Amino acid sequence: MASAFSRSLRFLEADNSLGSYFGLALALTLLVLWMTWFFLAHVSVYEVSDKAELEVDRAVHPIESGVSGRIVASNLVLDRQVKAGDVLVELEAETQQFQLGEQQSQVVGSGSQISSIDAEIASEKQAYEHEQAAAQQALEEARAHYREAESAAQFAQAETERLRKMFAAGVVPEVDLNRSVADAQQRRAAADSARYAVERLEAEQRTRINERNAQIQKLTGDLNKLKNERTTAGVTIQRLQQEVDRRRVRAPIDGKLGEVAPLRVGEMVHEGDRLGSIIPEGKLRVVANFEPSAALGRIHSGQNARLRLEGFPWGQYGSVAATVTNVASEIRDGRIRVELALNADDHSRIPLQHGLPGSVEVRVESISPASLVLRIAGSLLAGPKANPTSLKAGATQ
Repeated sequence: MASAFSRSLRFLEADNSLGSYFGLALALTLLVLWMTWFFLAHVSVYEVSDKAELEVDRAVHPIESGVSGRIVASNLVLDRQVKAGDVLVELEAETQQFQLGEQQSQVVGSGSQISSIDAEIASEKQAYEHEQAAAQQALEEARAHYREAESAAQFAQAETERLRKMFAAGVVPEVDLNRSVADAQQRRAAADSARYAVERLEAEQRTRINERNAQIQKLTGDLNKLKNERTTAGVTIQRLQQEVDRRRVRAPIDGKLGEVAPLRVGEMVHEGDRLGSIIPEGKLRVVANFEPSAALGRIHSGQNARLRLEGFPWGQYGSVAATVTNVASEIRDGRIRVELALNADDHSRIPLQHGLPGSVEVRVESISPASLVLRIAGSLLAGPKANPTSLKAGATQ
């Protein structure tokens, strides 16, 4: 009985020793595998930004009021497609319209007056030419009569001198000399009269020319005054048209109304007030803002990323693949701007559109778990002012 018990005890001791060895070997194997993974495996490291949103690759144009005024009509409807130049909001412009009508009436009236004065000037010039031709002809006739009378007077004077010599010689009687003297005086008087007639005609012609020129100059002055007034009115019309047009808020580009202000007819708006925005047609991209320490020197073009959109739980809808395209080199508002291109995914259930907010994870490097632990430990030991970590480890590659 005692012998059997002793043999059983020896068997049990042998069995316990074998189990211990097996457990120790298993633990050592697991430790070796874990150490191998810890030092030799690689995990992905991500930089994360929770300030990201979808944008079109063309600038969104704001709709602003250029002047202050009261709204008389509004065509701002959310998601409405508009064309460049479409009137979106119309402000009151009765005063400008009234002034514009006055100036336009003035231009129309001055146009008829200008035409009338042009015709009168043309008539005056034509009458001047005819009158000058007629006066020149009359003057030539008067000069011809004067030359004829002067020739006769000179002949009579010569004849009188000849008879005077003959009378002195006693050849002709005194009565013939007196008759010749009287005839010479008569012809001289006729020649002087003809000369005075020529001078009178010349003076009258100069007076008529001066009068015609003065009338033409007066009409020309009136014409230039009307033309200047019409030019001024035209400039005023252009200014008033611009004023009226400034009271029509138009779409600056083609696109879709992505934001509109709740405006009512009769409401006052002021210069510079934002009335909405237009989203142009374009390709969607992701714009994210990272901490400078996370982006500078770590994020660059070509890196892979994932976009998770708010309102679309990633466990249900998944995420959207993206690729880094541009990284800003300057800090703005304490952040670095990073642009990413969306990778096409026809099976995504997320309705991608401009303005959707979300978060972005950018894969920046792949390191071993040991390096990652050491890096985190170093960040923690650096002090409370240092960012402990912005790293996120992904699945082992």
